[in-house]
Amino acid sequence: MTTTQHRATARPRSQHRQKLIGGLVLALGLMVSGCASNSPNAPYDPYESFNRKVFKLNLELDRNVARPLAKGYVAVVPKPAREGVHNFLGNLDQPVIFINKVLQGEPDDAGDTLARFFVDSTAGIGGLIDVASLMGIPDHSTDFGITLGRWGVNQGPFLMLPLIGPTTPRDLTGKLVDIGLDPSTYIQYRSSLYYGLGAGFLGILDARAQQLGQVESLERTSLDFYATTRNLYLQYRAAKVNRGKPNVQNLPNF
Repeated sequence: MTTTQHRATARPRSQHRQKLIGGLVLALGLMVSGCASNSPNAPYDPYESFNRKVFKLNLELDRNVARPLAKGYVAVVPKPAREGVHNFLGNLDQPVIFINKVLQGEPDDAGDTLARFFVDSTAGIGGLIDVASLMGIPDHSTDFGITLGRWGVNQGPFLMLPLIGPTTPRDLTGKLVDIGLDPSTYIQYRSSLYYGLGAGFLGILDARAQQLGQVESLERTSLDFYATTRNLYLQYRAAKVNRGKPNVQNLPNF
C-alpha cells in the first residue's frame, strides 16, 4: 500500500473515532447533569417541550415514510424471506450481545450467545435460518446501555432525538459503545460503506415491520401518545436492567 493510500484509509477511521468520542462526551455530559434529579416515582423529563417537538417530527416521518415502507415490505416480500432477513440481522448482533453478557457477569447467557452465533453462522447459512432456536439454544438480547445500568450508572434525563427516537444519555452512550464493540466496525473491504448502509436500512425496515399494528394500536388508545411512549420506554429499559422485573412481555421492543 502506498503512503497516499494509507492516509486515505486512515483518515475515515480517524474521523469515525472522533465522532464516537464526541458523541460519548455529549451523552456522558447529559448523564452527569441528570444524575441528581432522577425521581423513582415520576419520569425525569426536563426537556419535555423540546422532546415533544422532536416526537411530533418523528411521528410525521414514521407516518409518511417508515410505516408505508414497512407495509409495502410486508405486502411484497414473502414471510419466509422476511424471517430470513430478521434472522440474519439478529445473528449480526450476537458478537456485541456476547461481549455485553461477559461484562454483565452472566457466563451462561454469554455461552448461549456464542453457541447461537456459531451454529447459525454455519448450519444456519450465515444466520438466514435460526437453527439455534430449533436446537433449543436460548436467545438473549442486551446492549451496553443495559450493562451500564447493571453497573449502577444513572440513566439521566429522558430524551427524544430525531430519527433515533426515545432514549436516555445512558442508552445513547450504550449505542455508541456498541458500535465500538462490533467487530464489523473495523472490517474494511471494497463496498463496505454500501454494505453498512444497506444493513442499516434493512435493520430499520425489519424493526418497523415487526411492530406493524402494535404502534398504531398504542397511538389510537393513548390519550397522550408522547407520555405513553416515554413511560413504556423507561419501564422497558428499567425492566431490562433489573433482569425482567417488572413484566416486559407486552411492551414494544424499543
